[in-house]
Formats: sequence, C-alpha cells, structure tokens
Amino acid sequence: MVRIHNKYLFPWRERNSFHLLVDGQRYFPAMLGAIDRARYSILLEMYLVSSGKVLEQFVEHLQAAAQRGVMICVLLDDFGARGVSPVDRQRLQVAGINLRYYNPVRYQRLRRSLLRDHRKLLVVDQDIAFTGGAGIADDFWRFDDATGQWLDVVVQARGDVVGDWRQLFADIWRQWSDVPLVDCAAGHASGSQLGRVVVNQTPRRLEVKRALLKRVQSAERRVWLSTAYFVPSLKLRRALRKAAGNDVDVRLLLPGPRTDHPAVRHAGRRYYQRLLRAGVKIYELQPRFLHAKVLLCDHWVSVGSSNVDRWGQRWNLDANQEIDDSDFADSVAAFFQEQFSLSERIELQDWLQRPWYRRLLEWFWGKIDAWIHSK
Repeated sequence: MVRIHNKYLFPWRERNSFHLLVDGQRYFPAMLGAIDRARYSILLEMYLVSSGKVLEQFVEHLQAAAQRGVMICVLLDDFGARGVSPVDRQRLQVAGINLRYYNPVRYQRLRRSLLRDHRKLLVVDQDIAFTGGAGIADDFWRFDDATGQWLDVVVQARGDVVGDWRQLFADIWRQWSDVPLVDCAAGHASGSQLGRVVVNQTPRRLEVKRALLKRVQSAERRVWLSTAYFVPSLKLRRALRKAAGNDVDVRLLLPGPRTDHPAVRHAGRRYYQRLLRAGVKIYELQPRFLHAKVLLCDHWVSVGSSNVDRWGQRWNLDANQEIDDSDFADSVAAFFQEQFSLSERIELQDWLQRPWYRRLLEWFWGKIDAWIHSK
C-alpha cells in the first residue's frame, strides 16, 4: 500500500524528465508508440472513452501488445465509458486484456453512483507514464482537422515518479480486480527535474487543491490557471484576489462559447465581477473548447485530470503531476501565451454592461450550483 508523506501520498522525486504534449496529434502518437514498445505491462486508467477512430487505434495497438505477451490492465470509469459501443467492449475483452469498470452505475443507489474515477493515466512497464485531461475520444483529435475540437494537454513522464503512478493504479486496481500486476524493473532515471504525484480521493484527501492554494498564496510573479469547469471554492477565489492585490500577475484561461457544459460556464461566470475588480485577468478561449487543466505558479506546474472545481473535489478520483522546474514552466508559459492570443479578454467595464439575460443565466445556474453543493 502507499505510504503517506507529510499529508501527501507521495514525496517529491528528483530524478525525472517531463515533456508537455499539446493536442491529440502529439500525445496520442506518443502514447501509442509507448504501447508498441511495452515489454512487460500496460496499465490504462481512463474516464472519458468513446468509440471512434482514436479508440480503434488504441484497441489495435493493445491487441498487438497482448499477442506479444504483454500484460494489459484496463480500468474504465463505468459512466465515462458509456460511449463505448458493444463491439468495442467485446474487442477489449480478448485474451491478454484484463478489462474492468470502475463503480458500475446503479440507479437504485444514485448517490454512490456519483463517485467517479476521473483520472487519465497510461503507465507502460515502469518506464514511462502519461497523464493529463484528455480522454480516448475523437473530440481530442479530429482526423480531418489537425487541431481537433477540444484543446488539451498531456504530460509525458520518465523517472522515479513513474513508480508512483504505477502504485496509484495498483491501489485502485486491487479494489476492482483480483488479477495481480506483474513486477517491472524501474526504468532508467536520467533526468533531474523535480516532480510529485498528487491525488484527490474524496472526501478527505484533496492534495491537488491543497498544493494549489499553497502555491497561489506564496506566488511572487505569476498565477496562471486553465480549467474547463470554473466553479472554484471560496478559499481559492479569496487566494486569487489576494494574490492579484499583491501585484502578482493572476490570469484565468477559461472556456468561451464552445463548451460541453454551458450551465457550468454560466454558474462560474457569476464570480467574474469580484475577480475582475481585484485585478484578476480573465480570458475566454474562442475557437475551440478549452479542456486543459493546467496550473502555473512562478516555476511550479500542476497538470492532470483535476479541474479544481467543487464537484470534482467532492465526487471524483483525480490525480495531477506536479513539476517544479523553470525550463518546464517556460514551456507551459508558452502554451498559455499562445492560448491568450486566441482568447477574448473580459474587461471589467464591458462585463458591467453585459445584457440582462446573461445576468439571469448566471443567477439561475448559480442557484442550482449552490443547491447541489449544499446537499
């Protein structure tokens, strides 16, 4: 079992190398290539999975690995995988692929069914790991459009943190399967970047939120946050306003009109006015749906599955990769700068003059959000 290190499941690890992969045309080929090089085991844990060309490629590569004798364990969230066709479910149940579903939805126990595995994780042997916000779905990589409809990022990790990702998968796998994982020798740790795996395991362990608050409160230069569903806690809103008041460059990169949950966007926009008055800069991405969950505070970065929203903190299993490294932070800052250039910046004076019907939507969905989180 995992040992607890000073309120965190895993400690900081020094011998790592990380790469930021932006968009499906970069991270999907990297993940499939790692599957093709697997020698011992492939561990795949996913929330959003749906049938299509992307899943078809993953199934084909996993089947080929199984034929080579690689042990494959796949854990899909039962609700997030509802878009997987019966044909694809059958293809994933061939010899050599151990397929399990996390917390099968039972409508007679609806409250328990709200607990979801929101992680996105691929671990190959004990050599390489991938984590981020992307699911296995065509929305992240449209084959007729190189950029896809949904913008997301994935971190590729090598080094000591891979063992922690493997352990995290093993702990949840034991709850849903009696198939033991094969032992793997650790890969060569040639990097020198500092990294830590942080997790949210409802309802008590909220490491992603704790780490973010600490970094926002101690930031000296910048706090740039990207999230698909902006429904932050009161503590985070206060921390962002205070940081902006201390001359820290605080920016939020949020979805614009393109979103899969308009109601959540309206509910989150009710917080704009106080944030703008405090000096927080807000950008809404225009051409695509922003699905990336990226946190940047000075030279610290956190990338993973957590939206740091109240719903996720209450109901979801999430995990992020933290990296404390100036070079990696520069690559993340470049990602933000590119997206800021494609976004509409919300100005306070324009926001105060927005139409009445938008205010009504914010009020209505804000009431719904408050009611849900009071239960």
